[in-house]
Amino acid sequence: MNVVVVESPAKAKTINKYLGSGYKVLASFGHVRDLPAKDGSVLPDSDFEMVWEVDSSSAKHMKDIADAMKNSDGLILATDPDREGEAISWHVLDLLKKKKLINGKPVKRVVFNAITKKAVLDAMAEPRDIDVALVDAYLARRALDYLVGFNLSPVLWRKLPGARSAGRVQSVALRLVCDRESEIERFVSEEYWNISALLNTPRHESFEARLVSADGKRLQPRSVATGEEAQRLKTLLEGASYVVDSVEAKPVKRNPSPPFTTSTLQQAASSKLGFSASRTMQIAQKLYEGVDIGGETAGLITYMRTDGVQMAPEAIDAARHAIGQQFGSRYLPEKPRFYSTKAKNAQEAHEAIRPTDFNRTPDSVRKFLDADQIRLYELIWKRGIASQMASAEIERTTVEITADNNGQKAGLRAVGSVIRFDGFIAAYTDQREEGEPAEDGDDEGRLPQINAREKLAKEKINASQHFTEPPPRYSEASLIKKMEELGIGRPSTYAATLATLRDRDYVTIDKRKLTPQPKGRLVTAFLESFFTKYVEYDFTADLEEKLDRISAGELNWKQVLRDFWQDFFAQIEDTKELRVTNVLDSLNESLAPLVFPIREDGGDPRICQVCGTGKLSLKLGKYGAFVGCSNYPECNYTRQLSSEGADAEGAAALNEPKALGADPNTGEELTLRTGRFGPYVQRGDGKEAKRASLPKGWKPEDIDYEKAMALISLPRDIGKHPETGKMISSGIGRYGPFLLHDGSYANLESVEDVFSIGLNRAVTLIAEKANKGPGGRTRATPAALKELGQHPDGGAITVRDGRYGPYVNWGKVNATLPKGSEPGAITLEEALALIAAKGGQPSKTKAKSKAKTTSSGDEASAKKKTTKAKPAKASATKSTKTKKS
Repeated sequence: MNVVVVESPAKAKTINKYLGSGYKVLASFGHVRDLPAKDGSVLPDSDFEMVWEVDSSSAKHMKDIADAMKNSDGLILATDPDREGEAISWHVLDLLKKKKLINGKPVKRVVFNAITKKAVLDAMAEPRDIDVALVDAYLARRALDYLVGFNLSPVLWRKLPGARSAGRVQSVALRLVCDRESEIERFVSEEYWNISALLNTPRHESFEARLVSADGKRLQPRSVATGEEAQRLKTLLEGASYVVDSVEAKPVKRNPSPPFTTSTLQQAASSKLGFSASRTMQIAQKLYEGVDIGGETAGLITYMRTDGVQMAPEAIDAARHAIGQQFGSRYLPEKPRFYSTKAKNAQEAHEAIRPTDFNRTPDSVRKFLDADQIRLYELIWKRGIASQMASAEIERTTVEITADNNGQKAGLRAVGSVIRFDGFIAAYTDQREEGEPAEDGDDEGRLPQINAREKLAKEKINASQHFTEPPPRYSEASLIKKMEELGIGRPSTYAATLATLRDRDYVTIDKRKLTPQPKGRLVTAFLESFFTKYVEYDFTADLEEKLDRISAGELNWKQVLRDFWQDFFAQIEDTKELRVTNVLDSLNESLAPLVFPIREDGGDPRICQVCGTGKLSLKLGKYGAFVGCSNYPECNYTRQLSSEGADAEGAAALNEPKALGADPNTGEELTLRTGRFGPYVQRGDGKEAKRASLPKGWKPEDIDYEKAMALISLPRDIGKHPETGKMISSGIGRYGPFLLHDGSYANLESVEDVFSIGLNRAVTLIAEKANKGPGGRTRATPAALKELGQHPDGGAITVRDGRYGPYVNWGKVNATLPKGSEPGAITLEEALALIAAKGGQPSKTKAKSKAKTTSSGDEASAKKKTTKAKPAKASATKSTKTKKS
């Protein structure tokens, strides 16, 4: 028997069916060991020795593999066909060697790009050894990421409190997002006008033509910059006559796009399906590993981590065969199409992402997949089959028109296109690829019949005002595309990089747009100022290229690390002498638009508007950076950083306290203010002033006198509890809105409930809270196994079975039965003794009356207990003993 190691249990199950009883397929569940997240995992002084650690879950999986190897004939490592997969195989083999379980047994490495029976069996027939160069590239990448993260992050923590971490690829991706935000802030909008004419042919068919020249000059886009100029040109066209100068029709061919790579799949899934990069990869992983198709488990797509755009020859043949069957011979080009990638540093070591079987159409597998799986599979299938289809044939018509107004001439142009043969567009029956031409029948791209030298009638002249817009914020799709163009990261890293930026609160994603948060912009500005080289796009891309050369066997991986570490370590050491004031001065300058937004009154944005003399500056606190006045503590003005800047009614209004009215009870002024931790309401001035933060969801611009009074008056007395007579109050605390009664709290659903809840509802919520145990779970008392009788002080005594075993219950007293006791054999007297020992001793009067009814044996037992108790009592005080005697 041979042991086969793959990465996932789903893949193991599928492959086991293909290989049969002579093989035992086990899953490693991804990486089996990693560098511990602590200092000393990579040792530059020991020639970059790496200390690996196996966590508890991986140890269990490795034990299963090790146990299987004890009685095996050999080991076949069949992890994923990329750098990470090669590394997992190397880790597994290294651990087995250390356990001395190989002992001369044959070890082979196999790779397959698709999980189908043919692909797996073909791979098993062509085994190879572990690719040492690929493993070296993995080790170099892992060491680089560790050295950057675990040496740069502590610098951030010391010099920039509130920052979370920095990473080799992560920091460069963050810089892209922050640079785009800076572009948006610096952007100055410009006015421009578009002028067009709605014209009629002699056959009474209308079309629109755009003004392209006037006064003997060609008009460039946005060259009409003012309303006056637009009105002059509009007047010229209003009184002009129109003649067609020329009509030119040109055939144009549109070629299909290549099959998907990892990045282009993530981009398309984001723009067309709304999937995040991580969601796309999760679904693709499932489609790759295998889906139950009518009783047969089969992988539907090839391996989904790749930057190659070419398909295997047999896949091209299968695609061409499917095209002929499903679309007809006209849609099949004479020769197969071959593609090459345009991405920087692309390895192209693997196939593009494609269906494993082109005859498995989306409609044929729809019933076996969930909604997201079928949408992604359909996207991959259409792109894959379209890549081998014939070009679309389009006729593009350009009409040149002259407008003449008493010798003043202007030129207009109308452009239209018609699809004469749809070609590969036929594959996109219900969705057209972004950027593809309009399909035949779309009105926008068509022109009516227009002949040269014929006159046209004017119907309407349009002059529309526009303003240039800033570049858009990155989406996940456009950021991945940019990273790929620059050669930053690799297909397997894009989703993880974006997730890290989001998890660190460096960016937020709203309506699929990435917005840098103040924390992220501070980190980027710090790194650009003091670690410039390591966030440069070219430097990161060059490092990626060196990693690729290591994987090709062209560079020594440890030499690459030595060269990197020498300069990087020196830079880290230089920052130890860096003073925080130097950091703040640099950040004040580089982040001026964020930290000191332009004031509406035109004043100096760095002058404190409260004291009028202090200078505003970034300051660092326990929870991160904020803006404060240089006259502190005389002036205690502070303001949070905001990714939205300061708008007229938001931050600008809160820079100065906003008067809301006077408290009728104290006569003190109520003001709306902002501080380090956000906006708040304050009553009075000085250290004794009462303050209340705005609850989550309340906007500063919505705060009026009534809301301020309601906040500052908290906690609110609701009424006295009908049973205890104690007051119930409501308020807003650290963990949200609450009720308070007799030292116990109960949560409220919303902030509004704090101000509106009545006494009856409050009593109900408190009762419900009382019936709940730790964690909010309702206490469920176990059912009684046996009723023993009544306690002398009243109340039933029962035997119950609890979480920790059987016990005796009386009221609130629970006494565990002695070990080995039979719950059904316990007597009332034994139960009373257990309850008494637990602290549930009956009163003397009832105990005496109970003692009269006990048996002689019970009396003897009782006397025995009393005798034992007396000496202890007597020894406590001699005077008591004398009086009793």
